[in-house]
Amino acid sequence: MLVLVLSIIAFALYWTWRWRVTSRLEPPAYPGGIPFIGHAHLLIGDSIYLWNAAKELSYTSLQMGGVISASIGPRTIYVVTDPDDCLTVANTCLQKDNFYNFAKPWLGEGLITGTLSKWKHHRKLLNPAFSQFVVEGFQGVFNSQARRLVKDVESEAGKGPFDHWTYTRRNALETICLTALGVDFCENSVLNSRYEHAVEQMFNVLAERFQKFWLHSDFIYNWSNLKKKQERCLKILHNMSNTVLETRKASYLNNKKNGLEASTGTKFKAFLDLLLELSIEKGSFNDLEIREHVDTMIAAGHDTSANVLMFTLVMIGSYPKLQQRIYEELYDIFGNDDRDVTKQDLSQLVYLEAVLKETMRVYPIVPVTMRWLDRNVKLKNYTLTAGRTCVMLVYGVHRHDMWGPDAEQFKPERWLDPATLPHIPNAFVAFNIGRRICIGKSYAYSSIKTTLAHLLRHYRVQADHKKMILKVDVMLKPECGHFISIEKRREEKRR
Repeated sequence: MLVLVLSIIAFALYWTWRWRVTSRLEPPAYPGGIPFIGHAHLLIGDSIYLWNAAKELSYTSLQMGGVISASIGPRTIYVVTDPDDCLTVANTCLQKDNFYNFAKPWLGEGLITGTLSKWKHHRKLLNPAFSQFVVEGFQGVFNSQARRLVKDVESEAGKGPFDHWTYTRRNALETICLTALGVDFCENSVLNSRYEHAVEQMFNVLAERFQKFWLHSDFIYNWSNLKKKQERCLKILHNMSNTVLETRKASYLNNKKNGLEASTGTKFKAFLDLLLELSIEKGSFNDLEIREHVDTMIAAGHDTSANVLMFTLVMIGSYPKLQQRIYEELYDIFGNDDRDVTKQDLSQLVYLEAVLKETMRVYPIVPVTMRWLDRNVKLKNYTLTAGRTCVMLVYGVHRHDMWGPDAEQFKPERWLDPATLPHIPNAFVAFNIGRRICIGKSYAYSSIKTTLAHLLRHYRVQADHKKMILKVDVMLKPECGHFISIEKRREEKRR
């Protein structure tokens, strides 16, 4: 009996000690929690409310040292905005959080949503498909698509404000279909419109499910109207990718049978062709895996590029002196020649790239990334407990003290002098951070810079970024206030 009592006392003392040690190592709690539901009530609201809540979380985390804890019911989550701690988490725990499973019916085991084992294997195989050499092969497409956009928006010139996102989104979808699939959907406006609408609806579904914490349960979600909406969207999304895959695979096999080069007839090799080669020649992928990677490429590639371009044009239109400086840089490179943009030109567009990066810093298109903690993670001041979710808020990272007292200001010049930038590269995480950084980073820079170079040689832009009201539905987007006006440029010379 004495042994039992002593064992109970020892056990109680051990857990008391462990609780105290853990409490000291745990990050401070975000205020406003309610018994049983924690901070779940802060998620309820529209997508504008959700974005404001994310910003508030960011600022609170920064004020409390860059790491805080919160809870959704019994589930504890950590919110990190310290750049060093974000890198530690990103490279220690490579598994995406369970919240990403919400998108698996759409994207399956693609690079964004795939399990760690799948991601490691497939990322290694896919890296060559996104090499600088491959991206440079797309430069002709980037130029022709930029010219198409210049022509498409011409009808808006001199007519006042218009929603340019409808143009940038359509153009980005066409570009990604050309480069990823080797398929030209430019003339099929009906197909494009249906796909665009389905993508937008899917993002809304994902955001709504995240906000309504009772729908986190698959059992409850499967009986909901939101699930029915998801199924309608998936039918459209998967129909397009399946149709393209079947057509291209048949063409590939036919060419191979006849001893012909399996190609699109273009000067570049499409992403899908590279996947088919790996699948047919080496057995690296099955048809489902190919479709999942294609779906991921289209979804992630076109919407992010379209939104970055849209935000960048708003910022350029909001600062006339900045716009003039960009035009002078373009004039130094191109003069009054309307020639294509080459890979050599891209490296000379230093100030344009600074504007692009600063736009992504101020308006991070993917403002949140989440990891599942499969082990305890020791940060600078705290230890995060295994079995929980870590939310890395890009918006907060981009406003950390490392960026200086002008972190809230839009200041492209900071990118021109290394002395004015944070001393660590992980303070800029627009393309994610660590080993799971976005595989399409080089593609995005080349495509967007080429498009901006063509647009700004032809048009002068006016806008007011202060009117924008933002929302988040997986990606950061304006709800309103983002319209621009354009005027045709006459042949201008530098001042």
